[in-house]
Formats: sequence, structure tokens, C-alpha cells
Amino acid sequence: MSSTTSRLGTHPFGTTSSERAAERDDALIDAVLRAVEVTGAHAGSVFLASDDGRTLLLAAAAGLPPSLLGGWRRIPVSSPIPVAEAFRCGRMVHLADAEATMRRFPQLAVAIPYPFGSASVPVAAGEERLGALAVVWAARPGGQGLSKAKRRHLRTTAARLGVSLAGLRADGADGVGGLGGDALEIAIPATSAVRVGLFDWDVATGTFLADATVRAIFGLAPDEYDGRAATLAAQVHPADRPAFRAAARTAAKEGRVLAQCLRIPETGGGHRTVELWGRIAGSTSEGEASSHLVGGVLDLGTGMAAVAALERLADGFFALDREWRISYANHRLVRMVHVRRGDLVGRRPWEVLPGLADPEYEDRFRAAQVSQQTVSFLARGPDGWLTFSLRPDAQGITGWVAAAAPPDPATERPDLATAAGGPTPVATKPSPARPGALYRVLEMSSALTEAVTARDVCEVVADQLLPAFGGQRVAVYVVRERRLHLLRQRGYRESFLEQFEGLSLQHDWGPVSGALASGTPLFIETPDELARTYSELEAVSRSLVILPLIASNHPVGVLALGFDGEHSFPAQERSLLTALSGLIAQALERARLYDAKNALAHGLQNALLPQELPALGGIQVTGRYVPATRGMDIGGDWYDVIPTDQGIALIVGDVEGHNVAAAATMGQLRSAVRAFATAGHTPAEVIAGTNRLLIDLGPDHLASCCYVLLDPGKAVADVVRAGHCPPLLHEPDGATDILELPGGPLLGIDRSAHYPQTRLTLSRGCILALYTDGLVETRDADITIGLDRLRTRLAHADLDSLDDLADTLLHSARHAPNRTDDIALLLTQYSPSSRPSDR
Repeated sequence: MSSTTSRLGTHPFGTTSSERAAERDDALIDAVLRAVEVTGAHAGSVFLASDDGRTLLLAAAAGLPPSLLGGWRRIPVSSPIPVAEAFRCGRMVHLADAEATMRRFPQLAVAIPYPFGSASVPVAAGEERLGALAVVWAARPGGQGLSKAKRRHLRTTAARLGVSLAGLRADGADGVGGLGGDALEIAIPATSAVRVGLFDWDVATGTFLADATVRAIFGLAPDEYDGRAATLAAQVHPADRPAFRAAARTAAKEGRVLAQCLRIPETGGGHRTVELWGRIAGSTSEGEASSHLVGGVLDLGTGMAAVAALERLADGFFALDREWRISYANHRLVRMVHVRRGDLVGRRPWEVLPGLADPEYEDRFRAAQVSQQTVSFLARGPDGWLTFSLRPDAQGITGWVAAAAPPDPATERPDLATAAGGPTPVATKPSPARPGALYRVLEMSSALTEAVTARDVCEVVADQLLPAFGGQRVAVYVVRERRLHLLRQRGYRESFLEQFEGLSLQHDWGPVSGALASGTPLFIETPDELARTYSELEAVSRSLVILPLIASNHPVGVLALGFDGEHSFPAQERSLLTALSGLIAQALERARLYDAKNALAHGLQNALLPQELPALGGIQVTGRYVPATRGMDIGGDWYDVIPTDQGIALIVGDVEGHNVAAAATMGQLRSAVRAFATAGHTPAEVIAGTNRLLIDLGPDHLASCCYVLLDPGKAVADVVRAGHCPPLLHEPDGATDILELPGGPLLGIDRSAHYPQTRLTLSRGCILALYTDGLVETRDADITIGLDRLRTRLAHADLDSLDDLADTLLHSARHAPNRTDDIALLLTQYSPSSRPSDR
């Protein structure tokens, strides 16, 4: 059990909410630091599920700059991103390197195109998933990622965190999933050469109480120190011993000692310089001046020497903290860039150095931090070209700068060129999209690309926008005939939305007409602003965004995004929402055109298929047509039942293609088959004539079909196949066979093709199944497997109703989400009322 969980119940009167929050923070910090430690990663983070389960919220992170994390603080659970997939599937997602990331998560790889490896593991308590824990490391060429032992340690760390969080929640902690404040930004501990020891020196008696650090600084083991100032003085360089004793006298006179430098000889030669700081500790209880000097000894190790050395070098050096702000710049760098040290420190390099103003250079710093690999590049300085080398670690980046030869003019970037007579400052381009923001655009773009109908577009918008920005409700209105009509909504009251239904674009109603007229999004951050501006919306949301959906310079619709709490919209979030509104408008316009074309095509399809099958004596028939679930809701599959003088003609066919042309060809073939069949031709002649007709229609048309002429009086059926799936025959005793009958080629290939005719003898109660290949063929399985599955289902199905049997055979196909082919099915049961004649 984790240390956090073990503390539960230690308070005799229960824990307060602040204490539980502190324990939760301790558990998160411990988990992130331990995950980084056991895996050797340079960054780690914990995401916890929101109260509604739709979003993963960043709870704690270490090793990555806050500016890089900003776009990833809210991740929709449905996102194709490693941490979300680990949460959804309940398994570790291990990506050894950039190639693995690109292969499995291409959108993420495009948004963060740097070499790194990552592992994400769910945080769970029993069967309940609470969030996910992720680590990132520098991916080396040929690396295999985390070892099995490290992955096991990572899963153990996540499991301990899950137990801790579940225990806190059981103890009454609120908001484990819905973190109200900012995520914890954790500093990864670093080894420091600086040591600070504390002391209490009684100047009057010579007693010197020193902690272990002071004793170590002066080179004394615990059993070697007798608590006397003289013993410490003996460890000081002989030339500095008078200054050590003078420090006490100085304190007595001035009340303090400031940075008294002392040298301590090192074993083997040389010395270290330490600083003594202290002050007299007030008065005694009798009001007399105290003789106690309290303070500290500061041992900078090699730090002071290193800084002095950097200041003497001919090259420039600088240090960046975890937020990419300059914390140190040596004297040479100041001279190279012509910027005062005071103007450099505390600023990001690309904010203060004109030569780094191009957005490309900010990305170089980001690449170094994410990949933890050295990054070098050239940039213009005031006096010529400079080479920058960035060396990252978990604490920040160390940079080296030196003068460089000009690059080859053939490869020199035009926007970094220098005009004759001296350098020209580079014009600042718009700030680059942060990786998180870029990922949102890529993710939304990808999802909208797959959205076919307007309904699909709205579902994508609700699934992506609400969790990504923390909203609770969304409504999409479309413009038809210059009026607004509600297309889809989630979270709003129907009574509220009704007042805007049919609203004319000329109507002067602020948030909608104003946004559409100006083409500018409307952001309302506070309830007061909402009440002052649009009082009719006050009771609906505390914050609101109205996004005009405009494509090809004309209004497509309006999107309203509402928030239960006050929500501020920083500049980057506003830009991101504006960009996404353009993607949504284009997708919605495309989907509406598709819906209109699809409605027309579907009407054509329905008109070409038989509206009802004829009632026939001695046989029962039922037919089904199921459109594909991907692409246009139309195809070339058809079935038909044709009474003739020779018997009942049954046909199922499939024209190649899934478009209006395929449906039109199907209609022509259906008419041709009817004409040949009712004219008294044999099955072989019907198919041969249809084949010649299809060839005459054009060289681009192909079709398959299975034609059966059933004679109920004789209990026989003549079958002809033209490149089509074999029919299935279910006997009354349960035996079910795939009838691999001889057949001819596809229709439309060979004008002289021969189509053999095969006669079947029918048993009373037998069922004949004709179908198209969409029922038995899938991308991931051979058609023979599909045929055997269909035969098995037919053999074991309930035969009480032919309609129920058809639904049973189509059940799996109807629920397949990505089926790319349509299906036609025709079932015929032979059930004569009298015995067959011998005529």
C-alpha cells in the first residue's frame, strides 16, 4: 500500500478537505517522480478522468515546460492519443520510438515531430479506471523502449496511485477526477554542488554547535568534532584563520556577518572557497546583548569557479529554466547579441533576440526539450551568423553560442537574409501553433474527414469540443432559405432552443445574427457580461461561445458552446476555436451536399427495387436490401421475383460500383431480365441475353447474378450463375449445403459467353437462399469463411418465420460499423399445398 493510503485514518476526528487535497497532491507527486525514476524517463504526467468520464484532465506533470503542456490539459477520452487509449482499453500503450508513434498515432507524431518514446498505463482501482500515468524518454536509434522490468515498475506505480486515490475518495475526498485548479507542476530533483550548513556559535565561550552539513563542509567526521570553534578554525587555510576569528568580533560590533569568504584545503592539493553568513541572535532574557552568532556556511562547490570560467570564455553561454526563460547569460553572449544582461534574464530567447524571432526557432527549443537530444542551428546575429547548440536536461536547457561562417547562399532562407550595409531585423511572424493546439486541429480535421452525414459532423463536434474545452452543452444550427434551423444539440433544454427555430438572418437578434453578419466569433466569459448583453441567455450558461460557421464566404450555420461555470478564453484558445469553426463549416457544408445527393440517390434506389413481392401459390418469398455503412447509401445490388408462364423467376444481382451510375445500370438490367423472363426464354437464354445487353451499354459495366426458375408444380428449379456467389439450400431435415453449381463469367465481359443451366430437385419445406457478396465477404476474412458462417447460421436458425430468418441472417451485417458493400438477400421456401405433378 502506498504511503498516502497508509496515512488515511490517522486523524482521530477525520481529515479536513484541505488535508485530503494535500494527501491527494502528495500521492500524485510521489507517483510522477517515482514513474520517472523507475523508467529513467525525463518527463512524467498523470491524467485523471473528469466527473462525467468524457475527459482526461492533467493533474500533475514533471519534466516538460508548462507552455508545452498547455494544449494537453484536457484530452477527450475518445481521442486517438496514447494516454486516452491506455485509459479506454485498460492496457499499457508502449511506443519505443518516433517510428512506433507515427505508425500507431500519426496525428500525434505530426503535432510533435520529435524523436521520443513514451509509455502510458491506466490508473485503476479494481475494475474502475481513474485515469492514466504517462512517461516520456529520449528515443535513441535502435532503442527498444522500456525493458520488461521497467514496464512492470511503471504498472506497479500506477496501481499504487489508483489505490491511494480510491482510498482518499472513500474517506470523503471531493474532486479526485474534477480537479478544480491548475495541474501540479513538479520539479524533478537535481543533484546540486551547493551545500548549506547551519550553526550556532557562542562567541563568549567558543562553543560552536554545527549540523552535519557544516561538519562535512569543513572536512570533519562526526566523531572528530568536539564542538569547539578552534577545531573548525584548524580546518581553514592558515592565511584565512584570522578572518575566521575576526568574524565573531565583526558580529559583536555590527550584529551580523555578510559573506565572509574562507578557504578550506582539499585533500591532494588545492582548496575550496566557502562563505560564512550570520547575525547576533537578539538579547538575553535579562536584556543583555546575546553572544550567540547564528547563521550558515555556504559551499558553492565548483559553482563559483564554473561561473568565473564561463565569464572568461570567448563563446557565449546561457541557461534556460523549465519555462524556457533565460536564467543566466555570460558576458560574451551579451556582447554578441547587443542586448543588456538585465534585458535577457527572465525572457525567452525568441522574445528578445531578433535573429530568433522566426517561429521555426522556437520549435528548435521545443524539439530539444521533448527529445532530450542536442539540437544545433544557425541564426542571424547583429554582427553576422551565429551557431546555437542546445543541450537539454530535466531542469532546463544549456545553450552555447559562437560566431559562424555564412551558410551557402543557395540554401540560405530568404526570410533570414541580410540587406546590404548591415543586418536587418527579422519581421516577427505569427506565433506558431503549440503542439496541443495543432493536435486539436489535426484530430478534429481527421474526425471530420471521416464524418459523412451532417449528423456525423455534429456528433464529432460534440464528442471533440465539449471535453477539449470543458463545455457542457453544444447546439448546431444550419441556414436553410435564409433561416436558422436546429440540426443537433446536446445538453440544452428543448424549450430554450425552440425560440431560435426558423429565425431569419435579417432578424436583429444579437449573438446569432451579429456573429453571422460579422463573421466574428462571440466570446462571453462571465454571467454579468451575459446578463448585460443577452439577458435571454443568462439562465442557460455562465459562459458562452457563438461561432459563425462560414464556408466559401457564405453562412452555413452557427455553433453555440455553453459552460456551466465561468470560463476565460485566452488568445490561443480563441484562435483555436476560430480555426476549428472553419473546419466544422466546411465539413458541414460537404455533409449537407452529401445528404441531399444521398436522399436523391436513395429515392432512385427504392424506386428501382420491388416495392412488394407478389403472392405466389406453393412458395413463400421475402427479400431484403441493406445499404453499405460507409460511402453513399446506394449501390447496384438488387433482387426480384417474376411470375412467368414457366414458373417463378427468382434473381439476385450485383452491379459493380456504389454510385448513381451503378443504380441506373441495375435498373436497366432488372428491366432486361423481366423482359427476357416473361418472353418465355430459358434461364440460360435470359442470362445470355442480359449479358449482351450489358456489353451494349458500355465497356465500363460489369455485373454478377444468380437466376433461378422454380416450377412449384414439378418441385424442380433450374439455376444459372454468372460470376455470382453460390446459393444455399436448407433441407427440412436441417442439412444445409453451399451449392457449388457450374457457372459462367461475369456479365459484360464476353458477348459469346456460355452460361450452363443446372436443375435442382426440391423437397417440401426446403429453403433456397440467394444473396450478394456483401453478406459473406469482409476485408479481414476470406469469402470462404463468410460462406461457411452463413451456412452455419442458416442451419441453426429458427425457421418459424421467413421474415425473422432474413433478419437473423442480416443481424451481424446490419451492425458492422465499416461495411463498404451493400447487400441483397432473397429467401424462398418451397411449401406446396399438394403433391407435385409429373407433368
